[in-house]
Amino acid sequence: MFINDLFNFILWADIIEFMGACVIVFYILKACQFLLSGGNVTEARLLVANGVIVSLNFKLAGTLIKTIELHSWQQILLFSAIFILRTALKRFFTWEQTRLRQDTMLD
Repeated sequence: MFINDLFNFILWADIIEFMGACVIVFYILKACQFLLSGGNVTEARLLVANGVIVSLNFKLAGTLIKTIELHSWQQILLFSAIFILRTALKRFFTWEQTRLRQDTMLD
């Protein structure tokens, strides 16, 4: 049974997505530590935005692996909606990261 699970794409996709969630938690904890040590809020926000961008790459990879298991139009549409949402979120956080970097350069 373990051998069958080893090649289960859904299991691997879930593991990759979990790693993405761990990345977000790591960056949030890193930002909190930075704030507690006297850092400014803008730099902490940059850390979190960077963590979300990295995490979304993991999440997207997990979602793409799940495409192997798509069998109906409903599943394909659901995958497309998730893909579009994650792409939009990644673009938003990249924009936010760029804006925050520009703000710190102006200060």
